Amino acid sequence: MSRWLSEAWYNGSKLVRLLLPLSWLFGLLAERRRQQLLRNPWQASVPVIVVGNITAGGTGKTPVCLALAKYFTAQGKRVAFVSRGYGGNASQYPLLVNAGSNPAEAGDEAVLLARQSGCAVVVDPNRVRAVQFAQQQLQAQLIISDDGLQHYALARTIEIAVIDGARGLGNGLLLPAGPLREPAERLQTVDYIVINGALQQPVTLPAGKQINMQLQAGSLINLQSGERLSPQQWLQRHAPQSPVHAVAGIGNPNRFFTSLQQLGFVIMPHAFTDHHAYKAGDLAFADSAPVVMTTKDAVKCQSFVKGNWWALEVEAVLPADFLVGIGQKALR
Repeated sequence: MSRWLSEAWYNGSKLVRLLLPLSWLFGLLAERRRQQLLRNPWQASVPVIVVGNITAGGTGKTPVCLALAKYFTAQGKRVAFVSRGYGGNASQYPLLVNAGSNPAEAGDEAVLLARQSGCAVVVDPNRVRAVQFAQQQLQAQLIISDDGLQHYALARTIEIAVIDGARGLGNGLLLPAGPLREPAERLQTVDYIVINGALQQPVTLPAGKQINMQLQAGSLINLQSGERLSPQQWLQRHAPQSPVHAVAGIGNPNRFFTSLQQLGFVIMPHAFTDHHAYKAGDLAFADSAPVVMTTKDAVKCQSFVKGNWWALEVEAVLPADFLVGIGQKALR
């Protein structure tokens, strides 16, 4: 999607209303497809937790997936992820992804999940086939689907919808006039609604399902050497007032830029479209200032990194009772 259109969904632009007839058609076709798939969904023999959203673009679901994997792995469960592998183009599926996989083949988020979780990741546009592979070939005991809220052919044990607190549901319209993949009423049927950051937009949400999440900054990782520094150590070494090139090709780049500024960085922001396929020329800046990017962007830049390029890790901080409740519900 174009960045202009994405921004128009959230800034109150009235021009997008010209697309309303297409939104009505999209909604009609989406509901027809949903009803067809819900007639006979395939049921896995292990718990399936779907983490997704009802808006196009990033909301913070990958950090939620990683937090769940960390929790269940600590409980002794063999966890596997399934993912569509958005942005990848494999020659055949299912594709088993590991930390060294090529993001151009597997998709950036799938490689990121493999690197940061240590869990198996299976990529396939057909989520049922991916789960079958994870069960039969990997002996997975619990499946986490990164995205797939709308993949109704797969039955699920728990549904988690993630909302970007800063952007909410935008103008509340369906694609392409707005960011919604499904009507807002879909949130009534999920098990939990995780809100990434403080909710800054008026959104009516069902009572008793809201879970607050904060993204906590972790280490800065040098993409060439692997050195890890805390943000405070990094700033002490490089001088607090020295500007950095802040690079983000995610659903909401401003969230990343704001996080860096709150940590004390002086930034020169460079926003790219979500899942942007980087080339060396994209980051060929005229000066020698350090580059700080998201971990999602970093997996696509590994073949042409420089010594002053860094990635900032973030971790989802979720309430302990929420994780316990998820465990009890999934494993009962």
